[in-house]
Amino acid sequence: MLFVALALFAHLGPCNAATTCPDYAMYARDWEREPISTGRYQLSWQRPSEECRTFVSDVVDSLVQNISSEIYDPDLARLWTNTFPNTLDTTIKWLGLATNSTDEIAFVVTGDIHAMWLRDSANQMLSYSSLLKDDPYGIAMLFRGVIGLQSRYILESPYCNSFQPPVESGLAPTENSANDGDFVKPPVNDSKVFECKYELDSLAAFLRISNVYYNATNDYAFFGSFANGSWPKVVEAVVATAKAMMTPTYGEDGFVLDSPYMFDRYSRNPTETLSNGGVGEPVANGTGLIRSAFRPSDDSTMFQFNIPSNMMFATQLAANVDLMAELESKNAAPVGLAQEMKDLATTVRDGIEKHGVVELVHGNGTEKIYAYEIDGFGSWSLMDDANIPSLLSAPLLGYLDKNDATYQRTRARILSSSNPYFMRGPRINAVGGPHIGPGMAWPMASIVRIMTTDDDDEIYTTLKELLSTTNNFGLMHESVSSFFRENFTRYWFAWANGLFGEMILDLHNRKPEMLKRSFQ
Repeated sequence: MLFVALALFAHLGPCNAATTCPDYAMYARDWEREPISTGRYQLSWQRPSEECRTFVSDVVDSLVQNISSEIYDPDLARLWTNTFPNTLDTTIKWLGLATNSTDEIAFVVTGDIHAMWLRDSANQMLSYSSLLKDDPYGIAMLFRGVIGLQSRYILESPYCNSFQPPVESGLAPTENSANDGDFVKPPVNDSKVFECKYELDSLAAFLRISNVYYNATNDYAFFGSFANGSWPKVVEAVVATAKAMMTPTYGEDGFVLDSPYMFDRYSRNPTETLSNGGVGEPVANGTGLIRSAFRPSDDSTMFQFNIPSNMMFATQLAANVDLMAELESKNAAPVGLAQEMKDLATTVRDGIEKHGVVELVHGNGTEKIYAYEIDGFGSWSLMDDANIPSLLSAPLLGYLDKNDATYQRTRARILSSSNPYFMRGPRINAVGGPHIGPGMAWPMASIVRIMTTDDDDEIYTTLKELLSTTNNFGLMHESVSSFFRENFTRYWFAWANGLFGEMILDLHNRKPEMLKRSFQ
């Protein structure tokens, strides 16, 4: 217990309790903080001073320095230096032990909103997954803390996506004025839940961070013993929630079935609520797919069978089967849960391939591509959204190989004017989405584009666009106008920053010659 507490104290930035550290929301707005990078884009230095960083990892700092020395372009080196450690520098708002326990819990915020999203916090950690073995009392501890706190959140509110600080932190809940008057079924406690938009990918994110941590560390003891064996209970709750959300709109006799989840909000923006009094658009029976009321963007779905979310869920559920089987064999998990997980993953995957692939007339023939959303009645949405999981990110999710023929056809359509949310212009060409709206391209999608191709020209062009549209700030924005780079949302977006850093590591391993090029 004492050793764990000392490890926690050693890595937490002193700024957790300090009042002299600047608010990073304002700090990130300085586009001329010295030392300025020496390239044409003159990027600002954006790392807080060490005493103001929310978590300190010598392993990460060493990697940042080593990789930076191998990057030829001074602006690209600066962008890597600013972005990769950004989650640790700015978003670890609390790390400690659960009450009456030695279990670590970590409250990781998305950035400028002091709430913890299941999806964002998992992805923010996944940027550091390659360092899990090298930093067992730093990065690995953070992974355990995120898994531990997410476990608590899911057990308490499995349909919710975003949460308030744990009571142990002493941090006050963050007010969310948008949810005043929300009708949510099942009801939630606003002192614990920041927002309760049911998103299938949020549950998949928990499965993914669990699987990545286990594969990297083989830390069976953590999953078999923490919180009195609650990890299998959480997975059991995830499976139960997913199965409940396979409920169709109508029974065999046409009677309208009771929906396990409803969300109704008074809003001028239709993507902030669900149609039909909070149930959403009807879905058919027998598809084998799981409904998702909201997309990874937090926007409501058009058709509730969101294909990328189902892809991610099926893949990550299957990835945890062997661990659950091992826990079962040692009486640390409910008997039969591993088989239930395997069967559900197979059902969902079969549903995607049977119902999520659509055939389009193309020239003198036809071609098959993945739809973004379907309803099972024959309607589909042919588009993609920048937020992960997306169709573009399917290989990164582990669902398929990037050379898969159906994926390649889908990818070509996504990255063209055939996708209503592919933003084209002289500054940046990338997928966007309804969350910000037409004309606004998301750097996150450009990063995914780079990570899902072996084409050197595509990588170079896309990376140069990213480098040239930070507007001297040297951080990844949420979105940028494809015509006017000065028009952007969010000065910094921690998940996108981490993903950019992850992409540089990927290029370092896969395309090292790319980091030797100039992007001036």
